[in-house]
Amino acid sequence: MSIKVIAFDADDTLWINEPYFRETENEFCRLMESYLPQHTAARELLQTEIKNLSLYGYGIKGFMLSMIETALSISDNTIDISAIEKIIGFGKDLLARPIEVLEGVEEVLGNLKENYRLVVATKGDLLDQERKLKNSGIDHYFHHVEVMSDKQEADYRKLLKHLDIKPEQFLMIGNSLKSDILPVLGIGGRAIHIPFHTTWEHEHVDVHIDNPNFKQVTTILEVLPLLYAPTF
Repeated sequence: MSIKVIAFDADDTLWINEPYFRETENEFCRLMESYLPQHTAARELLQTEIKNLSLYGYGIKGFMLSMIETALSISDNTIDISAIEKIIGFGKDLLARPIEVLEGVEEVLGNLKENYRLVVATKGDLLDQERKLKNSGIDHYFHHVEVMSDKQEADYRKLLKHLDIKPEQFLMIGNSLKSDILPVLGIGGRAIHIPFHTTWEHEHVDVHIDNPNFKQVTTILEVLPLLYAPTF
């Protein structure tokens, strides 16, 4: 059955995102250096982020709250209010970062738009992801935008029901094996992995995928010849 809908992850698939988080994390760890070595502060922050995912979900606002909580914890609630103000500033600076669309994205979207329904399927804060898509200048290519609280098999099934398509008519393209690839393959869809040079540690999985519905490329431009190949 032929592909009808192609979904794209947003962060680090359509535009740069994770390097900005890592830059902010480094600033936070330098701020905390009087309490803990930078690598230890980074580990504490990651643990707090993961613990808070069920409360805050994914995105900058949850990241900022986790930085504040971590700062309070590792300082035993003695950290100066000026440091908390700096952490809030880190988060606001992240929210204000300009959107840098990755090379080749617009060319691929322009080529695919006439033959497929294109959608964005991304995790994160709704307001922030909508802002980034609008400021990216590529929002007009997409038929639908789905900001998901998580990317498990059930979340993709819900999306396919909304799009009124079968799993084998759905192709997901993204940089995270954990969130973009494995759940889609698990429900019978197709997936193309485009690794990004920086990936959040929580998204790392060590797995070998042997599935005819799976392909991996190095750049988004390689998606086009794949879709025209008779074997995919």
